[in-house]
Amino acid sequence: MTPEQVILHGRLKADGTLELDAKPPLPVGPVEVLIRSVGEQSAAAETWWQCLQRARAELEAAGHRFRIRVTG
Repeated sequence: MTPEQVILHGRLKADGTLELDAKPPLPVGPVEVLIRSVGEQSAAAETWWQCLQRARAELEAAGHRFRIRVTG
């Protein structure tokens, strides 16, 4: 049997309970939970274009040089 994995978004409440945005599409049984803070803006709210722009800006800030096409 192959283990299944899904990523769900939700909120950690002040009392320590989790509120999920959707029902997990997994069979009933034992699970393992990893909790990671994603800040106010969820990564799922970022479009592919915004992700690409952010990634390029991070690489440029780290000193990466991109090739450019020179015409003429």
